[in-house]
Order: sequence, then structure tokens, then C-alpha cells
Amino acid sequence: MSWLNAMIDRLRYRSAPPPEDRSRMRAVANNIVLHLHPTRVPAPALRFSRTWGLGGISALLSVLLIITGVLLMFRYDASIERAYPAVQAMETVIPFGSLLRGIHHWAGNLLMITVVLHMVRVFAAGGFRGERRMNWVVGLGMLVLVLTFNFTGYLLPWDQLAFWAITVGTGLLTYVPLVGQMVSDFLLGGPEVGQSALRNFYALHVALLPVVLIFGLSYHFWRVRKDGGVTIPPQSEQVVRLTTIPHLVTAELGVALITLAGLLIFAMAVPAPLEALANAAHPPNPAKAAWYFLGVQELLLHMHPLAALALAAIGLLGLAVLPLWDRDSSDEGVYFRSPTGRMAGLLGAALAIVLTPLLVLVDELWLDLPALLAPTSTLISNGLLPLLLTLGGLAGIYAGLRRGLRARHSEALVGLFSFVMVALVVLTAVGIWFRGPNMALVWPF
Repeated sequence: MSWLNAMIDRLRYRSAPPPEDRSRMRAVANNIVLHLHPTRVPAPALRFSRTWGLGGISALLSVLLIITGVLLMFRYDASIERAYPAVQAMETVIPFGSLLRGIHHWAGNLLMITVVLHMVRVFAAGGFRGERRMNWVVGLGMLVLVLTFNFTGYLLPWDQLAFWAITVGTGLLTYVPLVGQMVSDFLLGGPEVGQSALRNFYALHVALLPVVLIFGLSYHFWRVRKDGGVTIPPQSEQVVRLTTIPHLVTAELGVALITLAGLLIFAMAVPAPLEALANAAHPPNPAKAAWYFLGVQELLLHMHPLAALALAAIGLLGLAVLPLWDRDSSDEGVYFRSPTGRMAGLLGAALAIVLTPLLVLVDELWLDLPALLAPTSTLISNGLLPLLLTLGGLAGIYAGLRRGLRARHSEALVGLFSFVMVALVVLTAVGIWFRGPNMALVWPF
């Protein structure tokens, strides 16, 4: 009868927590920070492999960026005459200035990576369906916000790297129909990167965006709590729920300490980059955008800017409407949906690793659609046609996974998502390491 007694104890635990647990739950509910947490969490949600700590790491990095950013403001001067000397002083004169700037710089780069990985993790676990669909869209908005944060902060050192990366980045905006030129003019405060641009980017970076980030993070975490916490498999719904204190808080503290230690060591070993003073008369060759835009910049080398931006917009829109496109909640909480979904994901990633560099080489060295279709407009030969061929290829991959693996709709979407994300990583890697002078392909090793 021991099994019956254990079941009775478990039912009693779920319905009426012990007195010491009730006091812990009250402590969570009454704390301004811990209040964003649920008072109790399912035991499987505490496994590191369930969340990889990516949401917590992203929140920690956001707080760290705000703190270090405020400290840097005491020594920074947002003018084209004094911005670069101020950053130089941080690197050479101000005690711990180089370390502080390095932590801020690398935390921003790491945050860009963790929010993308967090999105991938949520997708892989199916945590975008049902009542969580609103928070999925909010999370995508937070991803765009982090991208904007990094973009606006990139210009502030006022060195060659920052100046020309922002020049290229704002140049990309001008290709957006209807509003692109207006947004670019607003950010730059004129026709080119200058004092007005530096002032605008600084104001956005230190005043407007932090406020939006704080409210966005608070709402995002509140929705996680309201929507039931971390997504777990259906068969795990009846497991024991543990109190946030000490179980969840201890796990979060451990991940936070490891993240901070790793970031501190990396910032000490690799200082934040600082090139020569910005010079509008001497552009570098090649002039590249910031690394997180290099995937889109690489697309611009193979298709019309409107087509490249349309492809990026379609991808983002596809993620936003994903909860309406994939409503099967039977596999919610199961990574990659099933063994078939896992195989679809691996095939999608393998196809992206093989096909993406192959298509780059074919278009660079052999295929010239504007020349082959000379009588037609380049907007068609180098824009609409490549866009339709790309979308058709993605549809073909989806159909091939459905037929070849006999995959369900949600399982084939895993393969398609995997292909798109890995292809974007490959394009970014090509832009970082394999593009040399005049943006020609080079062998960097």
C-alpha cells in the first residue's frame, strides 16, 4: 500500500502545500522582483535542458547593460569632436574604464545571440501555441528591440568601424518602400552620418529604448507567469510543483553567477574594439554593416534590395503568424515535436549547410540573371524572380519533408524553420569571414 500512501501525499501536496512552503510562496508574491515569478513551478521546468536558462540570461544581460550604460554615460560626450577622445580616455586613462566598456560591448553582442537562441528554444518546444501566442509575438518584438538597441549603440564610439557600419545600415533602410527614406532621415537628422545622427542615436540608446525594454521585459515575464510558465510535455503536467524559493531562485542564481564570471573573463581577455577616428573621406574596403546585419547584406549581393528586404520581412511575418499556422497542441512541450520532427530539423540544417554556400558560389561565379534576362527590368530579373525562386525553394523543402519523411505539418515546419535559421547563420558567416575588398569572395585562412 506504499504506492497508495505516496499518491495520497502527492495529492495533498498539490492541494495544500506545507506551512513552510506557504511562507515561501508569500515571500515570492510580496517581493517586487520575485513577484514576476510564479509561486510554484513544475519540477521538470527546473531542468536546465528544459530552458537552457536563456530567458534568465537575457534578462540578466539587459539589467547589466543598463547598469554599465549608466556608468559609461558619466564619461561619454555625444559630440563628433569629443566622443572618440572620451572613448579613448575610457580605454587608457579612466580606471577600469576599458573593462567596463568591454563588459557593456560584449554583453550587448551576447544578448543578441541569447534572444535568438531563446526564440529557437521556444519554437522547438512548441511554446507559441494557445494562450502563449500573445507572448510569442511580444518576444519577437523584444528581439527587434534588442536589434535596435545594438544598432543605435554601434555608432557611439565614433570610430571607422562604427561610422561606416551605420552608414551601410541606414543605407539599407532607404530601400524599404514608403517609409524607409523617412526613417533613415529621422535617424541621421540629415543626408549623412554626422552630429545630428550621433545625437539621435545617443538619445534613442540611453533614453527611449531602455524605457521600452524595461516595460517590455516586465510584460513578457508577467505573460510567462500568466500563461502557465515554462512549456512542459503534457504527461508532465501532474508532477509535483516546487516552490520558487529556494528551488528556482537557486538555479537562477547559479546560471547568473556563471554568466557574469564568463562575461567578466572574456571582457578582460578581449577588449571592446576601437578603430581609428571616423573619417567620412576614407571608407574602408570592404564597408560592412554590423555583424547581425551581414546576413541581409549578403542577400543584397545576390538580389535586388527590395527583394532581400521583402524576404526578411516575410520571414519575420511568418514567425509572427506561426501560432495561427501551427495549432496542434498535442506535442506541446516535446522538443522538435517527435523523432520524425527531430529528423526533419536535422535534414533542414544539413540542407542549409550544403545548399547556402553552394548557391552563393553559383550566383557569384556562374549565374548572372540580369545578363541572361537583359531585356527585362532588373527589378524583375534580379528582384522578383530570385524572390519567387527562394520562396518556391522553401515551399519545396516543406513539401519534401512532408512526403519524404511522412511528417506532419508541425514536424515539417520544424525542418523548414531549421533550414531558414541555419541558412541565415551561414550567410552571416560568409559576410564576416569570406567577403574581402569590394565585397568579393575570399579565402580567409
